Amino acid sequence: MAHEPVVESKKLRLAGLAVHVYTASGSVLALLIVVAAMDGDAIRALWLGLAALIIDGTDGMLARRLRVKQTIPWFDGARLDDIVDYLTYAFAPMVLLWTGGYLPEGAGGATLAALPLLASSYQFCRVDAKTEDHFFLGFPSYWNVVAFYVVVLGLSQLQTGALLVACAVLVFVPVRYIYPSRTVAFRRLNLALTAGWLTAYAALLTQMPDPHPAIVAVSLAYLGYYAALSIYLTVNGRRQRA
Repeated sequence: MAHEPVVESKKLRLAGLAVHVYTASGSVLALLIVVAAMDGDAIRALWLGLAALIIDGTDGMLARRLRVKQTIPWFDGARLDDIVDYLTYAFAPMVLLWTGGYLPEGAGGATLAALPLLASSYQFCRVDAKTEDHFFLGFPSYWNVVAFYVVVLGLSQLQTGALLVACAVLVFVPVRYIYPSRTVAFRRLNLALTAGWLTAYAALLTQMPDPHPAIVAVSLAYLGYYAALSIYLTVNGRRQRA
């Protein structure tokens, strides 16, 4: 199959470079999250985490619209995205939980903090971690979301540890989780509900340390929807292939 000609538009190349810088800025946010965590300011760390979520949710759409693979073929934007995602979705959240006292002290806490990092290291290196039809295979290393609920819900060390272990195991369970900005099925609804969840995220942070139960319920309902739809599409896809 013949390759499409490289687009030589200078404006498109500059725009593509700007998108890569936009993606790379997430690595700076990861550093700031770690600094906030070490300062003992979990809420500041979670606000920075929200900014990282917004960047990660929009940079891919911008990159595809600006055809960065064509205009800057020598730069691997997908690898950059994976590096930034590991820092903001896995490493920085574990620092937050570790330094914030949400995990037990000593070897037990260190082991619990290491599990998500090791599981995510495996997942980020899987060639099929993102399927061709735009699903995540296995729990998609949303440790930033886990850390958010640990802080907002005030989970105990035991509850936090159990949640980390459960999600680390789910990394290896072949459920196809929806990729809100790319999965074709229910895409518009998924995008709208994800935007609503991000709004609830911000609302809960403004209400800390006493988040409103109704906003918490709405926020958790989105997680229920996300999990239920992912399981449904996984089962339905297997039936169709069978």
